[in-house]
Amino acid sequence: QVQLVESGGGLVQPGGSLRLSCAPSESVWRINAMGWYRQAPGKQRELVATITSSGSTNSADSVKGRFTISMDNTKNTVYLQMNSLQPEDTAVYYCNADINDPSTWPLQSVDYWGKGTLVTVSS
Repeated sequence: QVQLVESGGGLVQPGGSLRLSCAPSESVWRINAMGWYRQAPGKQRELVATITSSGSTNSADSVKGRFTISMDNTKNTVYLQMNSLQPEDTAVYYCNADINDPSTWPLQSVDYWGKGTLVTVSS
């Protein structure tokens, strides 16, 4: 079973930066898209940003201009560069990946989630 391994969370002061990384724990056949979601205490999980294997991106209005998602296709790794962090960005950040399953026909994809990494923005 493929697992997504996240890293890069931690404690940062308001206005600071962090970079999150996420990659599958083993070799996979083809990743269609990857993304980041977050869940703050007492709130529902929400989209932060997504990126397709061809480089198309989508991000929440609340992070536009501050967060940048990118993907290294050679390493099957997605990054989230977070700048100008604010206390309201405090949340557990989850990595998501849509990966083709070569054992299926017609070809189907499977949605995977990481366990989450905590980002705390506080002075």
